[in-house]
Amino acid sequence: MSKLDYYNVLGVPRGASGPEIKKAFRKKAKELHPDQNKDTPNAEAKFKEVNEAYDILKDPRKKEMYDRFGHDAFHGGNGAAHHGFTGQGAFSDIFQDIFRDFMDPGGRTSQRSYRGSDLQYELSISLEEAYTGVKKRIRVPVLTICDSCNGTGAEDGAEPTICPTCGGSGKTRVQRDFFRVETTCGTCRGQGKVIMNPCKACSGQGRVRKERTIEVEIPAGVDSGQRIRLGGRGDEGSRPNSAGDLYILIEVRDHREFERSVNHLRCNIHIPMVTATLGGEVEINTIDGGRTKVKIPPESQTGKRLRLSGKGMPKLRAEGAYGDLLIDLFVQTPVKLTSRQKELLKEFGEINAQSEGEGKGIFKNIKDLWG
Repeated sequence: MSKLDYYNVLGVPRGASGPEIKKAFRKKAKELHPDQNKDTPNAEAKFKEVNEAYDILKDPRKKEMYDRFGHDAFHGGNGAAHHGFTGQGAFSDIFQDIFRDFMDPGGRTSQRSYRGSDLQYELSISLEEAYTGVKKRIRVPVLTICDSCNGTGAEDGAEPTICPTCGGSGKTRVQRDFFRVETTCGTCRGQGKVIMNPCKACSGQGRVRKERTIEVEIPAGVDSGQRIRLGGRGDEGSRPNSAGDLYILIEVRDHREFERSVNHLRCNIHIPMVTATLGGEVEINTIDGGRTKVKIPPESQTGKRLRLSGKGMPKLRAEGAYGDLLIDLFVQTPVKLTSRQKELLKEFGEINAQSEGEGKGIFKNIKDLWG
């Protein structure tokens, strides 16, 4: 028995586009589905023909072979079996189209989520507080259970009534083509119940926004941009124990003296010209509020960097581990000199000029002059 032309089976002309073929298949499949034609003896056979035709014509490679060689391209009409046709390919396309209407782009169902929303609070702290760690009390506006209706959303705490649309199931059935699809009830949003007399305090939502005081423990070593998660401290959900989370976004303010780089600190210090030349010690501030002495090597120049190990910021969640303090030196030029100081500098200049000719260095000249 010769096979029917696949294009005639679907009722489309040769050269029909993919969308046209798909549209025709959906129409034919709906018309010939066995469940819709229980009294028609050959309905099932015709339905299989429609599926076989669509399986070939929807595939560009198979379609090209069919256009060139007809049914002979598939071994005398048995090619559908040889090419893996089981009827699943056609149905999967239709199921995808149908269920896409009930899914969002992320693949999640449109059913209302009972979980409360996550919140974010931006907290600004000083560099000293980031060094030591600190506890802060903050006030955050969050959705909480309405006291007037105890979260029911109904006036005077009355119980919601069964949804008249879905009969309390929270789901409704929708006829799409030849399929009957179950989806979330649009009246009660899947709750199964509706509020006939909404609470005036919360407008039937069951929740109101209030400020809540929360104590936050900031660990030592925290840096700008890092977040601290407080589980269950966000908005209350529509069911018990379904609150969202609260995220504390940290901003460490700039410091007037120290500049932070991850766990290291950097600062600038100005030293007298004599100290830079002869060497010595200077005392500087540290981030912990103390003071420490720094040895200045002889003949130090502006831009020289010194390093004090362990005097930087604590490493987050690494007890006893600290970064370093990086010290950049700036040599000060003497100002507001007395007459005697000017005389000494002139004398130094003359000696230095003479010494350069004799091969002596500037360091020995200063040492001789101020020694």
